[in-house]
Amino acid sequence: MSTQKEPIPAASNFIRAIIEKDLAEHKYATKKWAGSPGDAAHQSTGQVDFAKIRTRFPPEPNGYLHIGHAKSIFLNFGLARDYGGVCHLRFDDTNPEKESQEYVDSISDMVQWLGFGWDNATPNGSKENNLYFASDYFDVMYQAAEALITNGHAYVDEQTAEEVRINRGTLTEPGKDSPYRNRSVEDNLRIFREMRDGKHPDGSMLLRAKIDMASPNINMRDPAIYRIRRAHHHNTGDQWCIYPMYTFAHPIEDALEQITHSICTLEFEDQRPFYDWLMARLVEAGLLANPVPYQYEFARLNLTYVVLSKRKLIQLVEEKHVTGWDDPRLPTLAGARRRGYTPEGFKLFTDRIGVSKADSWIDYSILEDCMREVLNESAPRKIGVLDPIKLVIDNYPEGQDEDCYAPNHPQNPELGKRVVKLSKELWIEREDFMEEPSKGYFRLFPGNMVRLRYGYVVKCLSCEKDAAGNVTTVHCEYLPDTKSGTPGADSVKVKGNIHWVSANHAYTAEIRLYDRLFKEAHPGSGDKDFLEDINPDSVKVITAQLEQSAQEANPGDSYQFERHGYFVADRKDSVTGKPVFNRTVTLKDTWQK
Repeated sequence: MSTQKEPIPAASNFIRAIIEKDLAEHKYATKKWAGSPGDAAHQSTGQVDFAKIRTRFPPEPNGYLHIGHAKSIFLNFGLARDYGGVCHLRFDDTNPEKESQEYVDSISDMVQWLGFGWDNATPNGSKENNLYFASDYFDVMYQAAEALITNGHAYVDEQTAEEVRINRGTLTEPGKDSPYRNRSVEDNLRIFREMRDGKHPDGSMLLRAKIDMASPNINMRDPAIYRIRRAHHHNTGDQWCIYPMYTFAHPIEDALEQITHSICTLEFEDQRPFYDWLMARLVEAGLLANPVPYQYEFARLNLTYVVLSKRKLIQLVEEKHVTGWDDPRLPTLAGARRRGYTPEGFKLFTDRIGVSKADSWIDYSILEDCMREVLNESAPRKIGVLDPIKLVIDNYPEGQDEDCYAPNHPQNPELGKRVVKLSKELWIEREDFMEEPSKGYFRLFPGNMVRLRYGYVVKCLSCEKDAAGNVTTVHCEYLPDTKSGTPGADSVKVKGNIHWVSANHAYTAEIRLYDRLFKEAHPGSGDKDFLEDINPDSVKVITAQLEQSAQEANPGDSYQFERHGYFVADRKDSVTGKPVFNRTVTLKDTWQK
């Protein structure tokens, strides 16, 4: 179903202002692109880049993407789209022990689900595949490390990890030079090559940048750039036993890919001086050419009632507090998709919260409101009775049924109507009957009349109860001349209007009523273990009665169940003819209640 509206112009933010200024000043007008990543010599063989800007989304393939990543995806891919540029999907796979192909596949899947890809059209009509791996650049990174050593900007340190930590200093005290800091270039090159060739044990030495152990920025105190680690890599196998550190690899990746605007979150702000230092040193060495990439930081997403820490998400999965990475209660994008959240809802959410340099907390209800807003426009309507009791129309003929007509979408009459069958026995919501009504209650109670939505006006007569005193069946009679859509529909005025499903034509379905995984806005705040704040009522499985057409739902189909909220046919557990439904979000924000 298409409810496409005219696109809303993107709100301005400080990153857009920077890009617009750079383009106005023709900062990258002469930047060359040889059609693939490479060093200065490689790029010099290319033409002026057809992409006015290049951005990148650079996840580490050591977990599943979460809601915070959606903000980064929309930002980086959106900026490239809006300014005639290209956005790369690049896997920062420099830490082989925690990475796997499973994570690569899931990340690729989620980027595409949000509506983005990495095959970009070029001016000559061909396609440029901008899917990259940091590990593809290990050879160049090694060359960069040797260039730093040769020019006196790096050295091999044989201190223990504890000695490195102690001698690094504190935020208020400068660090101390390593006793190995002034080794000759020749010795550093020899030992570094021995590291590469596997002649030294894991963890026995590091290659460090030689900058300033007294720097007020602790990240500039001779940061580690290579370590020895014998680990199988998902992409390069056992080719390497030394691996670059992320803070060293990431700027080089940006430069090789000719990224113009390297956009990351605020926790990397203190790393920017090293980013700039490394770019300058590699330009001096001739490996890179100006203009080099520049890093810009924005505030990461801080969302209440969830945890976005990769470590905590892994703990939730591995300790089986949830059913897996795609559990609909998790803030992973895989879980969000299975719950029925939509790419359009995430786009609205990221537009609404904006991009800034200021850290702030976003209430989860804003995300839910965005999903409601999108689903209200896109989701067809169905009738579902979630807590059913039987309603018998005593004066309706036995064995007869008839068609009633319900709109597929009340705001879009062009989508037509569907048939819902009415018969003698119906299912209604338990809350729609009270034997002794409270003040202001206008639904079914003995002697009162209500309208069966899309059907007749009925008058409540009595009820049946079980041995425990629970109401099991309600009896009523219908007024034959009051059917909706007929001339007599308004002949009897009633205040109540209830929904129903024919008992003879209902689909008995499993429904999972999902709620927030955590009951506290800031799980684990103070000295608590975040697991203590898990909401014990985060999922409730019920059996509901749905209109018959709901049985035809395909996995991933979303509907509004009238009065109840938005539901999606589960992507994993639904089978043809037997969909299982997950509640995506209620019609209104009921959390505070």
